[in-house]
Amino acid sequence: MADKIMKRVSAHGRGRWVCIPKDFLDLGSREAVDQALSRLVKAGQLRRVGHGLYDMPRMSDVLKRPAPVDLDAAIAALARRDGVRIMPDGLVAANQLGLTNALPAKASYVTDGSSRTVKIDGRTVQFRHAGPSVMQWAGKPSAPVVQALRWLGPKAATDAQVVSILSRHLPDAVKRDLYQNSRHLPGWALPLARSITADQVVAV
Repeated sequence: MADKIMKRVSAHGRGRWVCIPKDFLDLGSREAVDQALSRLVKAGQLRRVGHGLYDMPRMSDVLKRPAPVDLDAAIAALARRDGVRIMPDGLVAANQLGLTNALPAKASYVTDGSSRTVKIDGRTVQFRHAGPSVMQWAGKPSAPVVQALRWLGPKAATDAQVVSILSRHLPDAVKRDLYQNSRHLPGWALPLARSITADQVVAV
């Protein structure tokens, strides 16, 4: 069991995948999987980074010790474990898109699950429950853009710099997705989305 688990984890590469017991239930019972994961952690082959979350860490060349967990991979594993959808909150998305230099004090996400705070590899991660109008964007390429616009608020609709940054840097696939799903945007965001995706109207 342990060998099969390690073979599957290794196929993803060091530090690239965070796994959960559910990922291995095709190999045996939940009890057998849990026991194998526990043995692998004790042997130092896997690292436990949160409740029911495991990875095979890569070594940091600079620190000469295991590198921190890939937080995106850990969040994806958490979503699989709990059967929920999760997206970065608006401030995180706006920062990633170059629309603000501000960063949250804690890693922050929205989810259709319950609001809570969890520890992942020593980091405090905050989850805030969001309604269907927000979570319907989960999994869509343009989700970070919509989250960032919601965080910026209606005043962003008249900010030429926002349009300029997003028009220049968003991949065409993200622009197309935003254009095709623009009917789900708040009314104030529609003109902004049309300006950002103007070069896609002809293409679509």
